[in-house]
Amino acid sequence: MTKRWGITLPVAGLSLPDQRELVASLPDLGYTDVWSAEANETDAFTPLALASVWAPALRLGTAIVPVFTRGPATLAMSAATLAAAAPGRFALGIGTSSDVIVERWNDIPFQEPYKRVRDTVRFLRAALRGEKVTETYDTFTVRGFTAQLVPDEPPPVLVAALRPGMLRLAGREGDGAVVNWLSAQDVRTVAPYVRERDPDKEIVARIFVMPGADPDTARALGRRMIAAYLNVPVYRAFHEWLGRGDDLGPMWKAWSDGDRAAALRAIPDAVVDQLVLHGPAAHCRERIQHYVDNGVTTPVIHLVGAEGDPVPLVHGLAPTG
Repeated sequence: MTKRWGITLPVAGLSLPDQRELVASLPDLGYTDVWSAEANETDAFTPLALASVWAPALRLGTAIVPVFTRGPATLAMSAATLAAAAPGRFALGIGTSSDVIVERWNDIPFQEPYKRVRDTVRFLRAALRGEKVTETYDTFTVRGFTAQLVPDEPPPVLVAALRPGMLRLAGREGDGAVVNWLSAQDVRTVAPYVRERDPDKEIVARIFVMPGADPDTARALGRRMIAAYLNVPVYRAFHEWLGRGDDLGPMWKAWSDGDRAAALRAIPDAVVDQLVLHGPAAHCRERIQHYVDNGVTTPVIHLVGAEGDPVPLVHGLAPTG
């Protein structure tokens, strides 16, 4: 497979319009991909639409678009539009997101997430080929939808996955998986599920990186990030499955007891260091390469904790750095 090296857009520390010069420079630095996220900052598609013009050589990907927060037809139209604007350069990553984003922030029931993703993949396959879709799926019904914009090359559809059921779905019905909040060693656990039937399925990993941060600063921020994410039920279950129950059990108990300060203190340094890369840029690049060595196809840097101008950090993390 083509060696890939990606980064998450938008890059923290720059306004969206001010990203243009940095994005345009990415191919010369050795970056091949830009991937967006969608939680409570930008939507998933707009930063990629801008990047498609600013740097026409880059591949574009969503990591991820929640399947609950857009209707199936709206999601298909958004994907088809970007695929048509950037032919052959767009990959659609979809996933359940979380009960926090879906229910608390968007007031949408977070029900049967596995089936919702499965049904959405099946619908998208047909819709992005221009087929007329009239179908009653387990989690939604579509009556007579035909996309009027059909890209010449339908984009690959990747599935955000954590545990075996969704990992297998990503490999069986998707074009691969988007993984998140795992160590390089954890890749050895998840990759075989994605590639049970096809060893060439893509695995995109979003990797949290704090280049240049001293250990105390990095671990303090890393603890806050871990507490915010890994107390969400889907991520807690993921890390229990990965075998971190003993390491994170005290944090989960303190959190459920309402003692946030104790929860932060209970997160071991070793867990932070596994999940949030920090230190000199060259060291971080080596750690990112470990993900690739263990089975990740596309590492995607998510730059966190940067103070001041992020441009030198992006340069330092480039594969040519």
